[in-house]
Amino acid sequence: MNHLPLIIKREYLTKVKNKSFIVMTVLSPLIMIVLISVVAYLSQLNNDTVRTITVLDESGFANGVFENTDKTKYNVLENMSLSDAKVLAKESGSVGLLHIDRVENIHTISNHIKFYSEESPSLSLISDLESKLEKKLTNIKLLENGVDLQMINDSKIRVNIAQESFAGEKTSKIDSIMKLAFGGAAGYLLFMFIIIYGNMIMRSVIEEKTSRIIEVIISSVKPMQLMLGKIIGTSLAGITQFVIWLVIGGILLSVVSLIFGINIQTPQQEMVEQAMANPELSMQVQDFINAFFHLPLTNLITAFILFFIGGYLLYSSLYAAIGAAVDNETDTQQFMLPIIMPLILAVYIGFFTVIEDPHGTVSTVFSFIPFTSPVVMLMRIPFGVPIWQQLVSLFILIATFMFTVWFAAKIYRVGILMYGKKPTYKELIKWIKY
Repeated sequence: MNHLPLIIKREYLTKVKNKSFIVMTVLSPLIMIVLISVVAYLSQLNNDTVRTITVLDESGFANGVFENTDKTKYNVLENMSLSDAKVLAKESGSVGLLHIDRVENIHTISNHIKFYSEESPSLSLISDLESKLEKKLTNIKLLENGVDLQMINDSKIRVNIAQESFAGEKTSKIDSIMKLAFGGAAGYLLFMFIIIYGNMIMRSVIEEKTSRIIEVIISSVKPMQLMLGKIIGTSLAGITQFVIWLVIGGILLSVVSLIFGINIQTPQQEMVEQAMANPELSMQVQDFINAFFHLPLTNLITAFILFFIGGYLLYSSLYAAIGAAVDNETDTQQFMLPIIMPLILAVYIGFFTVIEDPHGTVSTVFSFIPFTSPVVMLMRIPFGVPIWQQLVSLFILIATFMFTVWFAAKIYRVGILMYGKKPTYKELIKWIKY
């Protein structure tokens, strides 16, 4: 008799009715929203802060360089000694004092510029000051050498290489960015889902094994049905938890934004306003929108679902086998490395190889290896992978999953009834041959 639906139902209800599951389902989005709100609030405080920088230019070369902005005010001093300028900057609450020493030759000025402050200044502040000074001093030096700055500016040509396939399909750099973003997000989401809910399956098996409930269940249920029921039931519980997080998170974001007046969408609104005011930026936003709709969305969504399910089931069966083989979670450490390493390798190849060369030998080979293909193939597909390659990779993944379930069930069958003995790899091989 097929007890699989009953096992799935039992496993699912056991998980969703568990107090810790309910608490974490409710608290996790609440904690995340609190953190996001705190970061948004602190960012608003930081954005509203106007910093003042005191400038003492004794060289005269930096005249007109420092202009006030909404976020930064420059207090330019004249006819004052360095010691007095330091005292004034400290008493006035300035971020620091930028001192440009008196020099006769602009060639040596770079060694006579210092920034005095009470605390170490931020990297962005120093970089901004350096950029302003470099631009001004470079222009002065070019003028001294008899170079016409206007001629240089008029001679600058901006190059934007248009991209088009041999079939006539037009693409752009923004298209590549969108493909990279989608592939990276898909691969990373699968990686995190396997780690989080794979461990949940493993702990569930260990708990039932140590409580001896498994001895009663196994008398009327086949080990493979029991293992698959645990995997599918826990997966459905994980999906339920993820959906609840999205719903609660969206509601809490709106409530926090309305009650506390924290504008979490300020950066996006600023980008939209800048795009409306700047025609060039508006065109870039439109390019992003066009790039999104140029993606093969149907292929991407279908492949994401299939590879996500296949990859998750493959690794979940291994987690279940490990849970059955040990008596406590401490003993699982010796078996976790062979499972985690292919996942880490897949993420590494995805972010450092697929991005650079999505159709190269390394990317292509690892998109067919079943333990890395769910992540690598998901990151390759946005860049255009032939359907036959996707189907072959998916077939290999499914076949490997079926084989993995077979030998994992053999470990599961023996392991769930073994107590008081730490298993070794040699023991596992015996269980598989049994």
